[in-house]
Amino acid sequence: MKPSGKSFLQTVLAPLISISLLLLVWQLAILVFKLHPIILPPPLSVLKALWVQREVLFRATCVTGGAALAGLGCSILFGSLLAVLFSQSRWIRAACFPYVIFLQTVPIVAIAPLLIIWSGYNFRTIVIVSFIISLFPIVSNVTAGLISIDRNLLELFKLYHASRWQTLLRLRIPAAVSHLVLGARISSGLAVIGTIVGEFFVGNGGQYDGLGSVMTGWQSLQKTDALMAAIIVSTILGVAMFSIVNLLSSTVLYRWTKSSGLDDAL
Repeated sequence: MKPSGKSFLQTVLAPLISISLLLLVWQLAILVFKLHPIILPPPLSVLKALWVQREVLFRATCVTGGAALAGLGCSILFGSLLAVLFSQSRWIRAACFPYVIFLQTVPIVAIAPLLIIWSGYNFRTIVIVSFIISLFPIVSNVTAGLISIDRNLLELFKLYHASRWQTLLRLRIPAAVSHLVLGARISSGLAVIGTIVGEFFVGNGGQYDGLGSVMTGWQSLQKTDALMAAIIVSTILGVAMFSIVNLLSSTVLYRWTKSSGLDDAL
């Protein structure tokens, strides 16, 4: 099926036009306000830095992407297990859910130094920071999916004398898959943010070359063009993580997500 003209404008031309306008405003701001390159380098300087530092940025992106994927994977695994536990009892949710909210509300920059003391200047600490930041959307969304089951379906399972585990495996978990995808979409971006924030701290005390560490080094050297190039790469990494979740949703999990309209929403 060929895409319509309107669809082509929305998916291709609209982003190109917005990016072109952004670059134009960027360049005009430099000319009008006579900004020094250290404060705001021209777009061409950033593109040049992106090319010159391509090898450094590629290695850093691989390191950061690996940590972000590990953190997101851990949050999906442990968050889903916690959600299953919470769905089994209101008492358990009342007793434990506030601690999950605590992980979401505590400033990660406040506990990152403490995590470094406990875990050290290494890859594991980065994954822990990424895991903490990306955990809450998984737990919250999956728990909501597990407990918001149609009452008629629950009565039907009781009518056929289904056990608690049968109800969980055959009704609650399949119904919660679409909620898991929604949580994973939110957490995919948070995992990248958490990884880079963790690298800001870990990179100061060890041989770690993720995007956050690279940014810290270039900021201290006042290489603003290279710093902005790293920010662009970080944004692309976040979009890539989001796209991976969407790909899994539309392929591996399509059976459970097609009826929820997730693929049509984005």
